[in-house]
Amino acid sequence: MTTSDITSYLVPGRRAHLVGIGGVSMAPLAEVLHGTGMVITGSDSRESATVEHLRSIGIPVFIGQRAENLGDAELVIRTAAAHDDNPEISGAHTRGLPVFERAQAWGAIMRHYKNALCVSGTHGKTTTTSMCTHIIMAAGLDPTVMIGGTLPLLGAGHRVGHGDTIILESCEYCNSFLSFFPTIAVILNVDADHLDFFKDLEDVEHSFRAFADLVPEKTGLIIANRDDANTMVTLQGETRPILTFGLSEGDVHGENLRYEKGLPQFDVIYRGERFAHVELQVPGEHNVRDALAAAAATISLGVPAAAVEKGLAGFRGAGRRFEKKGTCSGADIYDDYAHHPNEVKALLDTAMSLGYKRVICAFQPHTYSRTQSLFQEFVEVLKIPDMTLLAEIFAAREDNTLGISSKDLCAQIPGSEYYPTLKALTVRLKELAQPGDLILTVGAGDIYTVGEALVQ
Repeated sequence: MTTSDITSYLVPGRRAHLVGIGGVSMAPLAEVLHGTGMVITGSDSRESATVEHLRSIGIPVFIGQRAENLGDAELVIRTAAAHDDNPEISGAHTRGLPVFERAQAWGAIMRHYKNALCVSGTHGKTTTTSMCTHIIMAAGLDPTVMIGGTLPLLGAGHRVGHGDTIILESCEYCNSFLSFFPTIAVILNVDADHLDFFKDLEDVEHSFRAFADLVPEKTGLIIANRDDANTMVTLQGETRPILTFGLSEGDVHGENLRYEKGLPQFDVIYRGERFAHVELQVPGEHNVRDALAAAAATISLGVPAAAVEKGLAGFRGAGRRFEKKGTCSGADIYDDYAHHPNEVKALLDTAMSLGYKRVICAFQPHTYSRTQSLFQEFVEVLKIPDMTLLAEIFAAREDNTLGISSKDLCAQIPGSEYYPTLKALTVRLKELAQPGDLILTVGAGDIYTVGEALVQ
């Protein structure tokens, strides 16, 4: 990582090359920098709709990584997946070009906004960031947005606005959110995850505390989940202003919660007064909690009650968050990105409450290290559905030095089935599908392709 300040490089006319430009937070970064008048080029491992879009707005993108792709770049910005042995990164080092992380670039960008709303947490970041976007757009503000998933409202995972507010999903992995400059820092929950990077829960809590401490002491605000014990431990002794939210207690909380056809309705109470009435179009208690977090964050920005009501009523879910894909042989097919046991449990508890004859879960574990470190927790939550089918572990950034397989999970989950390939899993789900079933494809890898194949 380059120690020099990135801010002096992000000026109109400067030439930047982005390694991994097709990624979910790299592509919007490219657009934002291009929009400021910088000259942007990039590379990615494969063609995609995102790459096509970038080319259509005048950003050249190379497929495959070679040192010569750098051209006459003056700086390089890389995705977390591009390491020092990447030919473009090593080429930049050879030429003495500064190499920055994408989080550093986002951090530099957000310093130009009066309001930088950064949404963090082990789970629920994408949903809450999306809900905040809906509310702030409903208020007629013109935000810049960066979300780690696709939001139908935007037709993308990002938006380049011209207002004084930026909304960013803020990830703790590799401490990347510590490069940010939040004026409002949301902490949804703190759990032991990403244990290929963090040592243990205490190490994760230390990272989130450092994130909270980035908020300006007098003018900033921390929005914290009062119901999450780890979050409260993390913030013990914090001197910056804190606004808490919770299901039934906290500065912002819910009252009169009831369900209409499985969808939650409730009043938002702000400091003892009824502020708004919310009717969500997404099921599950976890979505109620995320909505209260979004309400707390946007209330602190001075957004009116009508915008909170309208924004949340219009939210139908983010891409890969309990996303309906279609039907197969009369069964409803949904997909979800859940990949930590607590996320999978929240998803499956919601699914089991929706009145289907059977809930069939096809789960693809994400990374060998997470599967091993949370093995027993995965076993317990995957006993919840009527039937569990396991795909092989999605490696992501890892090699299987642990010798672990989804077969090991299958051996501990009664009635479960293991499929070494997604093709075999798809065939089995097609055999099983019948009217009254809910089939869920679950995981952060490429398991979503199974649902798409079933629908086709």
